[in-house]
Amino acid sequence: QVQLINSGGGLVHPGDSLRLNCVNSGRTDEYRVGWFRHVLGKEREFVAAISRNGRNTDYAVNVQGRFTISKDDAKGTVTLQMNGLKSEDTAVYYCAAAASRDPVSTTRISSLYNYWGQGTQVTVSS
Repeated sequence: QVQLINSGGGLVHPGDSLRLNCVNSGRTDEYRVGWFRHVLGKEREFVAAISRNGRNTDYAVNVQGRFTISKDDAKGTVTLQMNGLKSEDTAVYYCAAAASRDPVSTTRISSLYNYWGQGTQVTVSS
């Protein structure tokens, strides 16, 4: 049973940075991983994804150029580095993992992810 543990959220000012971490109890090289976020009253939103081999990434247009997803298979972690944070980035952030035979693909489709972290709150406020 794979467990994902999210950490790194917090309260920051606009323009600040945060790094979110997702620790995977399983082998990260067997999973493609995504980050999603959710605001109460809105639908869950795709943020970023990384392929099993770590060579391919995908970003939502509203975070492109500000957020970076990366993975360290040796440590079993996937990181979301968030720079230039804006108030509209305020949400609960979740990492998710999907077992995949394909080493190079990513996906934005939340229903294709089998495992989810518990979420971490990010609040951007002046």
